Amino acid sequence: MPSSAERRTLPFPTFLSILVLTLLLAAPAWAAENIRGATTGPTTAKGYNHPNQYVHLQPTQIAPNMEPVIPHADQDKEARAKLDALRKKTGKKPNILIVVLDDVGWMDPGFNGGGVAVGNATPNMDKLASEGLVLTSAYSQPSCSPTRATILTGQLPCHHGVLYPPMYGQPGGLDGAVTIAQLLRDQGYVTQGVGKWHMGENDGSLPQNVGFDDFYGFLSVSDMYSEWRDVYFNPEIALSPDRFAAMQKLPFNPNVVHCEKGGCKNVRLIDLNAIKDLDEDWLTYSENFIRKMAKNPKPFFLYHGTRGCHFDNYPSDRYAGKSAARTVYSDCMVEMDDVVGRLVKTLEETGQLENTLVFFTSDNGPEGEVDPYGRTPFRGYKGTTWEGGVRVPTFVYWKGMITPGKSEGLFDLADLFPTALSLAGVSGADIGKLVPKDRYIDGIDQASFLLGDQKLSNRRSVFYWMMAEFAAVRMDEFKLHRVVQITDGINTKGWNGGFSGTVTKTGGVVMYNLYANPQEDASVGIRHLPIESFLEQEMKRYAAVLKKFPPKFDMARR
Repeated sequence: MPSSAERRTLPFPTFLSILVLTLLLAAPAWAAENIRGATTGPTTAKGYNHPNQYVHLQPTQIAPNMEPVIPHADQDKEARAKLDALRKKTGKKPNILIVVLDDVGWMDPGFNGGGVAVGNATPNMDKLASEGLVLTSAYSQPSCSPTRATILTGQLPCHHGVLYPPMYGQPGGLDGAVTIAQLLRDQGYVTQGVGKWHMGENDGSLPQNVGFDDFYGFLSVSDMYSEWRDVYFNPEIALSPDRFAAMQKLPFNPNVVHCEKGGCKNVRLIDLNAIKDLDEDWLTYSENFIRKMAKNPKPFFLYHGTRGCHFDNYPSDRYAGKSAARTVYSDCMVEMDDVVGRLVKTLEETGQLENTLVFFTSDNGPEGEVDPYGRTPFRGYKGTTWEGGVRVPTFVYWKGMITPGKSEGLFDLADLFPTALSLAGVSGADIGKLVPKDRYIDGIDQASFLLGDQKLSNRRSVFYWMMAEFAAVRMDEFKLHRVVQITDGINTKGWNGGFSGTVTKTGGVVMYNLYANPQEDASVGIRHLPIESFLEQEMKRYAAVLKKFPPKFDMARR
């Protein structure tokens, strides 16, 4: 090093060069090859790699019409060994039970910090979650119909075309789609749908015409049967005989229906009394189905969609005031906990628990415009692509097959499609062969993620769609927005949820670290451009997919 006198006479750039050279000579050999550190100088810290962080990896393309995956050979082998052993023990393929709650927020159940803390204890959910795998980063679509269609088709809304919930006779539906119910039935499964449908009332979209052997429930959404009847919420219709009569003539079915091959039959009208007992009625139907299947050599696929806790909630006398919060929403959460507990208890009583995967989730985040509603620690509500609108409470329970724990690995509800097929014995590129070549499967087979002890997701990224807008992408802990909804951009008073705000494009580098800032209110895009570039490339990759498999944005034709 030059002396202090020499330093005073050297030009600053020359002095800085000598200083850096001296530090490099003193540092380990690896530091000389790849300098890392801060403005204070290089570092010798080697750092750490963590599981489920893939932004630096290139995924593997397994089929032209399927999303690429992050493979884990050892985990795949472990999962297959578990499935093979169970198949030998039971003599048949595993049953699959999917329970989809309505408008329930990430923090409503106790296993995500809600439960007792927010005035609605959920002991059954919490126990099952503690004995299963809690997915802390599981994603729905911003609203119910797109999510439900995504579960059944394995496609994002841009590909299945159900962009928003069809209301009061609006077009939209599954007509022409290939569903998991249809494909599992081809694999020898008995397929049963119970509860909420809301994926179209046109003939081609009815449950029995898209793969379900039997369906019992309603075809639309809770408020369509109640809100115009309620003299408190909608007196302008409920107290106007002529307007009320006009509502009765709209082209939607206001009944509980029973659908089988050949058509649907109306069971009873849904009014303000009947709506109180719908979830109890549907639960009894699913319990009876589970008991019946105990004597059937075939495996079953049961899709159980609850009415709760979509507004408006009208608790039965059994549940009114049963929650500590005593709100109609929290009372509903207590009932939903009983629903989950009784379904699993029936599996256990009939000897089918060890051969049944139970998947629990919600169709989107909490509704934010009709109080009282659910809770989320994240920004936004149902109808938005902020985390609060699409990150949903999720766990997977399978007695003896899943090692208890939590994972931050990414999971999209589209993954249920290929995962269910994988459990049924069809995996890898063979899944892509079960749909026409012009259909793109956005879901990823996550069987090994759910069953493997390492709990490594096979998904590299999650894409967020807001109707026809390609809104955002998440990779690892980072999320890049291109389009956002400002929920209070129009209204300055009242509740500001996801359907009454403004939709706007971002400046291009609006990016959040969801670990450091789950509220998504402090962008780190400019500071972390190296990471932003990975996310931008991922959005470009999927844009190329959309050129090969064009989006379906015209709901009017459905």
